[in-house]
Amino acid sequence: MTPFLGKIRDWYLGLTTIMRSVLIGGVVVVIIGIVAYIWIAGGPGPMDFSGGEKVALANYHSADPTGVPATLKSASLVKRGEYLARAADCVVCHTAKGETPYAGGFAFTLPFGTIYSTNITPDKDTGIGNYTDAQFLAVMHRGVRKDGKRLYPAMPFASYTYMTDADALAIKAYLFSLSPVRAPAKANTLGFPFNQRWAMGIWAFFFNADTRFAPDTAKSPEWNRGAYIAEALAHCGECHTPRNLAYALNNRKKFAGEVTAGWRAYNISSDRDSGIGAWSDDQVFAYLTAGHVLGHGTASGPMGEAVDESFSQLAPEDMHAVVTYLRSVPATSSDLPATLAPAASPSHKQGPMVADARGKEVFEGACASCHSWTGVSPILPFATLTGARAVNDPNATNVAQIVISGTRRKTPQGVVSMPAFGASYSNAEIAAVANYVTARFGSEGSRLTESDVASLRRQSTQ
Repeated sequence: MTPFLGKIRDWYLGLTTIMRSVLIGGVVVVIIGIVAYIWIAGGPGPMDFSGGEKVALANYHSADPTGVPATLKSASLVKRGEYLARAADCVVCHTAKGETPYAGGFAFTLPFGTIYSTNITPDKDTGIGNYTDAQFLAVMHRGVRKDGKRLYPAMPFASYTYMTDADALAIKAYLFSLSPVRAPAKANTLGFPFNQRWAMGIWAFFFNADTRFAPDTAKSPEWNRGAYIAEALAHCGECHTPRNLAYALNNRKKFAGEVTAGWRAYNISSDRDSGIGAWSDDQVFAYLTAGHVLGHGTASGPMGEAVDESFSQLAPEDMHAVVTYLRSVPATSSDLPATLAPAASPSHKQGPMVADARGKEVFEGACASCHSWTGVSPILPFATLTGARAVNDPNATNVAQIVISGTRRKTPQGVVSMPAFGASYSNAEIAAVANYVTARFGSEGSRLTESDVASLRRQSTQ
């Protein structure tokens, strides 16, 4: 080999070494960046804000905050499990519309596809009838099925992980007391790479604490009871806490509000402007247990279901404990207006000038008779719009969803319902009436478009 060719070879080998080093270095930097983001995005746990010393239940010497209320302490395991299943709101997510409770088939429409809930009746072929206690706990605490495959976090195992073994197994006892229902699982429609269940193991490693509830010794027994119900059972954060890019809860903005399944779960932090900081304790309690507070609005969509199927059936002392806990959550502001609009003019001739006259026409034909031109219903307090957060939301997400899907609420006075108009009106008409309603009864009019409403239809659960 000539000296010249030797220099060429040495130059090439040197360049190759440099390129390989740069490539390896780049990959390492990317990996470090991803890991750093995950750790940073993971942030604090849901109860870390309290700041007190957390201890194991065995070392906590005040009243046990877990389990059922005192009135049910001597009840059978099945009865205790029934109460806890209600507190965990299992029936809502595991029941398809019009189908047998707990038989699954409920659709979670996510940005990357649709996931269907599974049958959790004790059917041995299509349900959980063959699950052992250990396998059931693996589902609840770690999101791992009987066959070893990972569950998607649509199943809130990252919240249920704080539930005690005893409470989880009481729920299992209740579910096993139900009549078996043969209901094969529906196929999810997730595209690559989201259909790779093994990747949920990586997600769980970073975002599932896999630890049981630890009481805060600096807080009252009532606070700890409220924390256990809100976090380990009712999993409030799964709807009300914003998510990061990995679809895990961002507890740095705890309870600041988020859009879930096409509905906005509003800010329930102690922020006085956009949260519930200005509400009285009685108002928060009434909203949770009855789903309505005059001047603040009526629960609809997933929150209405949570009130009807869960909160309204829990012991009053438990719900007062939840109120105590919610009051302590640090204030986090959101982009909602601080001032809620007062009642509108009783005259349909007075009010906002909107670019699309169809909104007023739809409201006059389908809405005014129940809601009135003032927004204060002459028929039923549940139908009053004045003061409701939904009509004061410039995004008009929930206004549009209520028009599309209607609402049906269980009250002490009987079932209260508003018909669904999704089949009667086009996307353009629904956008127009939502914009009119927020402009007339809210502090700032929305600007929904036809495509916005089409997107909300796709996101809403079926």
